[in-house]
Amino acid sequence: RCRITMKTLSDLAISSGQKIIMRVDFDVPLLRSSGASERQAVIAESFRIEKQKETIDYLLDSGAAVLMIAHISAVDSFSSILPQLASLLGREIKFVKDLEGIDNFLKADQSLGLLENTRTWSGERENDSAFAQRLAQGFDVYVNNAFAVCHREHASVVAITQYLPSYAGQLIIKETQELQKAMSAPAEGKIVIMGGAKASTKAPVIKSFLPNSEAVLVGGVIANDILKAQGKEIGKSIVDDEAAALLSGIDLADPRLIIPKDFIINKEKFLDIGSESVNDFVEKIKNAKFIIWNGPMGLFEDERFMAGTKAVAQAIADSQALSVIGGGDTILAVSKLGLIHRFSFVSTGGGAMLAFLAGDRLPGLEALSYYDQ
Repeated sequence: RCRITMKTLSDLAISSGQKIIMRVDFDVPLLRSSGASERQAVIAESFRIEKQKETIDYLLDSGAAVLMIAHISAVDSFSSILPQLASLLGREIKFVKDLEGIDNFLKADQSLGLLENTRTWSGERENDSAFAQRLAQGFDVYVNNAFAVCHREHASVVAITQYLPSYAGQLIIKETQELQKAMSAPAEGKIVIMGGAKASTKAPVIKSFLPNSEAVLVGGVIANDILKAQGKEIGKSIVDDEAAALLSGIDLADPRLIIPKDFIINKEKFLDIGSESVNDFVEKIKNAKFIIWNGPMGLFEDERFMAGTKAVAQAIADSQALSVIGGGDTILAVSKLGLIHRFSFVSTGGGAMLAFLAGDRLPGLEALSYYDQ
């Protein structure tokens, strides 16, 4: 376990008028009817946005001016959802359309701004120092409050820390503390539930936790991957092309690895776990003391294939166990079910949560000196 050495907001003496640039996470799913324009997009799940509010309010109430920087994948620009963001945060937001607009924001008497989608600029993904330096220009402090992107070596997450005094926001502190607890919890009574797709992110977690938990329950595409690796028939079910290599080093015969016994099948594809598997999973959940869950059990977006995910979510919510859940699809599913407030901790991270739990060093945390001894 690492001794936490990164600077937090409690180490920062905020003065009135101080200029802060803050990495936030607004990469949320949007709903758009067929043929609708970006202007008609509606935020489908606002959990990640709401989790930014505590740190934003703290900085603004302390007298700082804050420019938020973030990316979004569902649309090219934040412009279409800006009114919704303002409503969710309960604040007026000045939209900064380009890098030149940053200078105007800094000169004007405005307290809260949002820069256009950072991935509009090529330098973001390349972790380009010149781009990071341009972002930092004119600001006094950098705050990272976007745990969900800490596994990305991007300019607004990593390189920018070279140019400004850098601090972890309140959400980063909470995320690392809660996920560290999950990793440190005793193996006895701890179960891990992995679903969804992307063997690349799920396999390392399975590998890490299989010897250190009572059971690892697997659904979704990752279950198909394991069944295929075991030589089982999976019809036309979706699999990860890299699965065989990713699963190497995992003992697929380990009795602690719980694979579905049956499935809901449509057009020769496994699209949800079946009733027998649901009963097995629910029984394991009932007796658990600590539960980690990332990824739905099937194609939950279609009501016909929601039963497995719903049963798992409800069983965790009803259990006496401490629970840590995360991942965009998982959050969307439990929100649809009205259960999001029934878990001990809901992580804003998907890939970042999985990378942290697998024991990887996250570049965004490394840039904040999280791993310094």
